Amino acid sequence: MLSIEFMDTIEAITTFLETRKWVVLDDPEEHISFLAAGEYNENYRITVNEIYGDASHVFRINHDSQLGLEDQIEYEFAVLRALVRSGVTPRPFYCEPDPKLDGLGKGVLLMEYLPGRPLQYENDWREAARIFAKVHSQPVDHSLIVQANPILDIARESEGLIHRYPDHPMTKQKQLLLDYHAEITRLAEEAAEDFRGDPLVIANTEVNSHNFIIDDETGRGWLVDWEKAVVTSRFQDIGHFLVPTTTLWKTDFRFTDEGKKNFVAAYLDEAGLDMDLDTALRLTDLMERTILLRAMSWCFMAYYEYTRDDRALKNADTFARIEQYLGDMECFFAQKA
Repeated sequence: MLSIEFMDTIEAITTFLETRKWVVLDDPEEHISFLAAGEYNENYRITVNEIYGDASHVFRINHDSQLGLEDQIEYEFAVLRALVRSGVTPRPFYCEPDPKLDGLGKGVLLMEYLPGRPLQYENDWREAARIFAKVHSQPVDHSLIVQANPILDIARESEGLIHRYPDHPMTKQKQLLLDYHAEITRLAEEAAEDFRGDPLVIANTEVNSHNFIIDDETGRGWLVDWEKAVVTSRFQDIGHFLVPTTTLWKTDFRFTDEGKKNFVAAYLDEAGLDMDLDTALRLTDLMERTILLRAMSWCFMAYYEYTRDDRALKNADTFARIEQYLGDMECFFAQKA
């Protein structure tokens, strides 16, 4: 039996689509279904009967912004438009930053639905390398947020997450984060020159396995969920993909040193980059260390929000992983020391 809350959302979506005429639905309850929800967005699949067969779209409802943006849904729409020629991202159709209807959050967009399953690291890492190469080869949209010094920029973002809630109860973890933050800040000063020779690209920056869609029939893949994309070093995506806090988020997989080397080599080949493997591995390692700080800082911040009653979206599996990561923080830091 469908919940009242779900039915209210379906009704709100139906009313919105009928008013804006983005798509025409004969039977909303049959053609609108819940797809997935993250920390800041929820997604519904819209199936439309067309002359040449059914077509499916994703109706995305935004509730908040990781980037601190007032126009979050417009920003994501702009990212998708900038990447449309990559062939490995969803095609965007419509965006409405102010739905003016109860139950539709802080903005909505309609984009292409892509069929498939989440990425499996053991089998799909080469396809992930191809996807990154396609994305990173697209022209840069200069209206997007720029992180020219990715280590320093992520360190600043992480510091904001650490200090967001002064009454946070986990004082031991806070001190561990501050100590590691100081280490990464020193690293940023030393490594700033290392990233200057490589052109900036549009990077996703949140590349866990469930943000990839793999079609088993063709072996083709796509990268979805572009809410936190920025213009930055390509190695922010590469490091994020390989760091254990990413691979363990939805799976029990860790890349070995040899596995990381093979992945970075495959990416360089797919991207046609004139960069030696040792340099690429060094830049990847620098970003892994930095992204570990961001991941743990976000978990620290999110723990506080999850233990309050006013969060719009909550996911039990996410909270369990947050608690695990915060409990194992010293181990994670020691592995990248």
